[in-house]
Amino acid sequence: MSSHVQLDEPSADEPIQRRHLIKFLIPSLIGVLLFLVPFQVGDTINIGMGLMADGLQTLLGAALPAIATVVLCFSVVATLYAKLVNPSWAKSGVLNEMFHVGPVWLGMRILGALFALMTFFQVGPEFVTASFTGGVMLNDLAPVLLTFFFAALLLPFLVEFGFMEFIGSLVRKPFRVIFNLPGRSAIDATASWMGSGTVGVLITTQQYEQGYYNGREASVIASNFSVVSIAFALLVTSFVDINHLFVQFYFTVVVAGLIAAVIVPRLPPLSRKANDYYEPVGCQISEKPTAKIGLLRYSLLQATRRAAGAPGPRELAKLALLNVMDIFLALLPLVFAIGTVALILAEFTPLFTWLSYPMVPVLELLRIPEAEAAAPATLVGFADMFLPAVLATNIESELTRFVIACLSLTQLIYMSEIGALLLKSKIPIKLWELVAIFLLRTAITLPIIAFIAHTFFF
Repeated sequence: MSSHVQLDEPSADEPIQRRHLIKFLIPSLIGVLLFLVPFQVGDTINIGMGLMADGLQTLLGAALPAIATVVLCFSVVATLYAKLVNPSWAKSGVLNEMFHVGPVWLGMRILGALFALMTFFQVGPEFVTASFTGGVMLNDLAPVLLTFFFAALLLPFLVEFGFMEFIGSLVRKPFRVIFNLPGRSAIDATASWMGSGTVGVLITTQQYEQGYYNGREASVIASNFSVVSIAFALLVTSFVDINHLFVQFYFTVVVAGLIAAVIVPRLPPLSRKANDYYEPVGCQISEKPTAKIGLLRYSLLQATRRAAGAPGPRELAKLALLNVMDIFLALLPLVFAIGTVALILAEFTPLFTWLSYPMVPVLELLRIPEAEAAAPATLVGFADMFLPAVLATNIESELTRFVIACLSLTQLIYMSEIGALLLKSKIPIKLWELVAIFLLRTAITLPIIAFIAHTFFF
């Protein structure tokens, strides 16, 4: 667990010590360069952490699916060993929580490992091993494995040395007024937009478990700001053949996403969330306005205070290792199990087609061509964020493909990754609430996207 923010307010005559300022600036600058600064490499845009993951992916190449399968199987073996033998190493706080799980979570880990083994060795029913179900999860999971690895290792640079406090203090007023959120959540939003939604959720989860967000704030941030990255947006536009409209596409996604982020948190179920902090740590933050100190000085004082109490190298290494273990051994099996089941339902059952029947008249009302073919794509994103783009490739109308691609990026809640992350976390959010948020975001952003598409671009 990280050090705690001091809850007493800085005074006007409190000095900014040079060594604490350096301790804040250098690690925070490294964190910003790794997570928040986009780089263009060839035809792609990525962040430093993503470039590191891509480099390791190139190095490991075809071995990644095998590594992912081994990790999923090791998770099951380690969990069963901890539960049956109960060794001393599994009795400590974090490891005890990681391996002594209930029957449902144990079943998920076993299911995830079985799906991975069946897909890797191409043994078992086709609905599991097919390239568009288990194959999608295994091949998509391998690069995500590396992204999670570097995110878990490098997140302390961004969140442990005062950068969250500095930015949070600077922008706390607009974020409170517009989104009813603490200013530090601006970092989550930026990390998501520039890097990936999963990184944003990891930051949010960590901040909630350390007492810097309450339950309502964490639920709102994770379900409204954890957008997919610019890099994935480029992949979607290429897949549905609208690359020539990327500027218009991304403008539409930004506008619709921001409007949804303002409205959805003010509606149930998010508006009914309690402002309770994670019980084991309580509230560890103060964002009260300070009239006697200038905003920049106040922000620097908050940042250097946090940097002064930042963990040392050994504690940071331990924290990073535990982050990696938690993601690899507890989260990834869950993502694989839930994601594969969701894709099976989407590809091999008429469930999403049936559910999408009410969307046909809605799309017709919005003057979207090929409404009947497009309807399933408006809801199938709940299973996986890439499925709407897959379905859109069969649609001739460029306007319809544009609308579906934009919608798939603004819905945010997809069970193959973000949904599984949230259900695994300590954030107080339930499956039915994720469904409700997904539907709310669809209802709010679809008319906006259609209006912008009709008015400006087609």
